[in-house]
Amino acid sequence: MEVAIENREIIKSLYTILKGMEKYIKFTLLTGVSKFSKASVFSGLNMIQDISLNPKYGNICGYTQQDIETTILPYLDGVDLDRLKKWYNGYNFLKDNLYNPFDILLFIENDKVFDNYWFESGTPIFLIKLIKDNNYFLPKLSNLTVNKKLLNSFDIDNLDLEVILYQAGYLTIKEMYIDEDEDIIYRLKLPNFEVKKSLNQSIIHYLYRDKSNSNKLISKALRGGNLEDFKSALITMFANIPYNNFVGNNILYYEGFYASVIYVYLQSLGLDIIGEDVTNKGRIDLTIKLNNYIYIIEFKVGDSNALAQIKDKNYHQKYLNSGKEIYLVGINFDEEKRNIFKFEWERS
Repeated sequence: MEVAIENREIIKSLYTILKGMEKYIKFTLLTGVSKFSKASVFSGLNMIQDISLNPKYGNICGYTQQDIETTILPYLDGVDLDRLKKWYNGYNFLKDNLYNPFDILLFIENDKVFDNYWFESGTPIFLIKLIKDNNYFLPKLSNLTVNKKLLNSFDIDNLDLEVILYQAGYLTIKEMYIDEDEDIIYRLKLPNFEVKKSLNQSIIHYLYRDKSNSNKLISKALRGGNLEDFKSALITMFANIPYNNFVGNNILYYEGFYASVIYVYLQSLGLDIIGEDVTNKGRIDLTIKLNNYIYIIEFKVGDSNALAQIKDKNYHQKYLNSGKEIYLVGINFDEEKRNIFKFEWERS
């Protein structure tokens, strides 16, 4: 916090100097990762125009698909372009979907090896500590909406995790719409496979310290429709979370903790998952969508019947026309054992 405040004052001083030199400056473009709130910084430079979310400039900081298929294509000989798109495309600032230029240039420089180039350029330890300190419900990241606070930037004294994740590049815009109150709403998403894989692996390592191979086992079980193996892999995963992660807090009594653990493991595999999936009867804790299967999952701590809630509220009706096999999965956790004690499923 002290470092952030110091940096804010340095930036404010710079802006004050720029304003004083206004008559000598014809054009200035300021870029960066995150901006402080206007009240705390921009009073020193109050005549600037913020183009961060102006669709006219939406493509200014990335490569479009057309760029990849024309100007950059001669440097991508032999590259699977669909895979390239999955790894590095997906950023959106209200115009086209964009590739991260840092990734593309380093991908070419490093003999076209798919790797986490942008993510490894800076470790988001500050963000992960913020997630831990606030017991943030991680499944929200897969279906997150924010209002115009996204434009107003963050205040050091009142940090908003969603805004910071967006401004730092870990979230991007999925869509913009106007709600019933005529407010501008932004739906956010994790942009691509690189960020999904890398961010969630960092969370796993920092928060849960799991060094087991559970995530690989989970992926194999889900893709094969093998719920018994899925159950076994989850039990192994929770058994590997260090005991001291539970000491001094009450997180083991909350469904959100267990849902968050499973969520980050699935996201680290790049699976298509939706946290807090909205239906006309309520919210599904976690929906997993694969080529052949859809899993509707409800979590409970204690004896409440998780599977019965899915059936009573007909959560699965939303996906009856998907053409895929649908499994209803209820998972109960024991707060004392810090692991699964009931795991039930039915095929819809």
